[in-house]
Amino acid sequence: MIDKEQIRKQLFERAQELVPVLKERATQAEELGVLPEDTIKDFQEAGFFRILQPSKWGGYELTPFDFFEVQTKVAEGCMSSAWVLGVVAIHNWQLALFDDRAAQDVWGEDTSVLISSSYMPVGKVEHVEGGYKLSGRWGFSSGSKHCEWAFLGAMVPPKNPGEAPDYRTFLVPRSDYDIIDNWDVMGLKGTGSNDVVVKDAFVPEYRTHRSLDGFMQNSPGNEVNTSPLFKLPFGQIFVRSVSSAAIGALKGAVDDYIAFNRNRIALHDAKNVAEDPVAQHAAADALRIYHELKAVMYRNFDIMTERAENGEELTIEERVQWRYDSAMVASRCADAVTKLYLSCGSAAIRQDHQVNRAFRDIQTGRTHVANQPEKYARNYGGVTFGRETTDFFL
Repeated sequence: MIDKEQIRKQLFERAQELVPVLKERATQAEELGVLPEDTIKDFQEAGFFRILQPSKWGGYELTPFDFFEVQTKVAEGCMSSAWVLGVVAIHNWQLALFDDRAAQDVWGEDTSVLISSSYMPVGKVEHVEGGYKLSGRWGFSSGSKHCEWAFLGAMVPPKNPGEAPDYRTFLVPRSDYDIIDNWDVMGLKGTGSNDVVVKDAFVPEYRTHRSLDGFMQNSPGNEVNTSPLFKLPFGQIFVRSVSSAAIGALKGAVDDYIAFNRNRIALHDAKNVAEDPVAQHAAADALRIYHELKAVMYRNFDIMTERAENGEELTIEERVQWRYDSAMVASRCADAVTKLYLSCGSAAIRQDHQVNRAFRDIQTGRTHVANQPEKYARNYGGVTFGRETTDFFL
C-alpha cells in the first residue's frame, strides 16, 4: 500500500525544485524544437507521469488537484515542458478507460511507456474483421518524439443507413505511424507538436475508445479500474491539460517581471519602474487572475470528484459551465501577460527575455481549439436560456 500523502509531498517538492532547472533549459528546448531528453527523464524519475496512472500499472491514482498542482508549478519554469507533461500524462489516465487489453499492449513490458495524441477528427476509417483500418494525417501531436504510442481521433462511419457516425480515439503503436518534423512556430516551440501520418494501419476494436462512453462516464476500462478517478468525464479532464499550463506560465512571468523591474530605471523619465502605477497594476492584475483561475479549477474538480465518489450524475448545465471556465483560462492569461510584456519596455522584444517567452507561449496556447472561449460562451449562454447543448466534449 503506497503512502499517498508522502508521494504528494515528494511530487510537489520535486516540481518546485525543477522550476529553475526548466527555466535554464527553456532556450535549449526552443532550439531543439522538442523537450531535452533530460527533462523527460526528470519527469519520469519524479513520478509525474504516474500521478493519474492506474495503480494496476504502477500508477499513484491521485487526484486531478495533485496533477494540476504539479503541472502549473512546472509551467512556472517552462510552459512547453508543462504542456507536454499535461497532454502526455493525461493519456495515462485515458488509457484506463480503454478495454484493459489496450493497457496490456502498451504497458505489458514497461509501465513507463508514454502516449502522444492528436484528437483531430481527420482519420479515414474502414470497418474490417476484428476492428478497423485507419489512415490519415494528424497535426499538433505534442511530445510525439518522446512516445511509443499515439491516440488519434477519427469518425467511424455507420455500418447501417440512418445510424450516426461514432467519434473514437484510436490507439496506434509507433511502428504504424511516421512523425513529420514540421513544428516551426512562434511559441511553445519545445512541445515538438509535429504531424503524425498513418497509412492503412489495423486497429483492433479493443484499442478504440468511444467519445460517448467518456461522456457517459461508463467506459470498458471501468470494469478493472474502479477508482472514482476514472469515472470523471474525459472532456473535462483533457481540456484542462491544454489550458492549465498557461496559469503556471503566467505566475512565472509575474515573478520574472517583478525581478526585472524591481530596480529598473526607465530611460524616458529616469523614474523607478516599481513606482509606476501602470506597472504595479499589471503585476496586481496578473496575480489576481492567477489565483482566481486556480481557485475555479480546483472548485470544479472538487465537485466532479465528490460526485464521482458518491455515484452522482453531473448536470449538463454544470458540464457546460466548467467547459467554458477552462476555455477562458488561456484568454485571461494572454491578456494579463500582454500587460506585463508591455510594461517591460523594449527589452522584452528580445526572444530570450523570460517575459517575452511567456508572452509567446501563452499566446500560442491560446490558439488551441479548446482554448478559444467564444464557442463555449455561446453554448453556455444558450443552455442558460433553455437551449440544447451543442457540445458533447464535456
